[in-house]
Amino acid sequence: MTYTGWILLTASLVGLSCGIVGVFLILRRMAMMADAISHTVLLGIVTAFIVTRELSGPHMLIGAIIAGLLTAVLVQWFHSRGVQQDASIGVVFTTLFAIGVILIATQVGNAHLDTKHALMGEITFVPWDVMHVPLLGEVPKATFMLAAVLIVVVIVILAFYKEWKITSFDPALAASIGIPVVLMHYVFMSLVSITTVASFDAVGAIMVVAMLITPAAAAYLWTDKLSIMLVLSGAFGVISAFMGYYVALWLDTSISGSMAFATGIVFIISFLISPRHGVLSRYLHKFNTHGSEEKLDGAS
Repeated sequence: MTYTGWILLTASLVGLSCGIVGVFLILRRMAMMADAISHTVLLGIVTAFIVTRELSGPHMLIGAIIAGLLTAVLVQWFHSRGVQQDASIGVVFTTLFAIGVILIATQVGNAHLDTKHALMGEITFVPWDVMHVPLLGEVPKATFMLAAVLIVVVIVILAFYKEWKITSFDPALAASIGIPVVLMHYVFMSLVSITTVASFDAVGAIMVVAMLITPAAAAYLWTDKLSIMLVLSGAFGVISAFMGYYVALWLDTSISGSMAFATGIVFIISFLISPRHGVLSRYLHKFNTHGSEEKLDGAS
């Protein structure tokens, strides 16, 4: 595969995995949790590096998952003590992220791990860091990890589809019929953490947040059916990846930043023209309805 092909494939895998997970974040009204976890995993990554002094390996994933779960637990704990959920997210997110930034500046400044890399990523370097995969040959490590994470996400979503659907729309009903709502919540937070850290090194925190929230928000405007929403969100993520890449080439700017910008363009288009919730669609429907009423009045 060509250099451009690997970049587009990697970004598309980010769009797919984040798009699917993001749907449940939107439905659970936890969009800001995506922002929190996408930043606080930095603390887990830095801590794992300090312990092992290695920048790659399963310990990075484990550290990020622990940081993501710690974020979810602390937010829930503060909320249960009377702090508003958005305030809880803000306090935990900024504190843990600040600790991660301080550790980078003071403990790992001589390693290839810095705040700019953490925020923006560098997807252009992805095709150069390769590993040998049987039957496939030389494959970029980030691409292989993202593909594996996407498979895990799809398997977990499909295996517990009914449970995810009920706990997302009606947690009280889910608890009443014996579904372990709290356990499902933390399994979901683990999925968010895994997806985030797999995307983190390649595209940075900003694009992760954009891909987790915006395609799912756009898909929500097009349909009320969960299965279609999942497909649309993943598709919007891939479209944003391609659109952002070519915009970046055209403007000679950050690829990750352009992809994040492209998700905003997709959302704006959806906001304007989606059949049920689009501004223009509702205006045209209202105009046509008003015109029909005037014709009926004239006929009578």
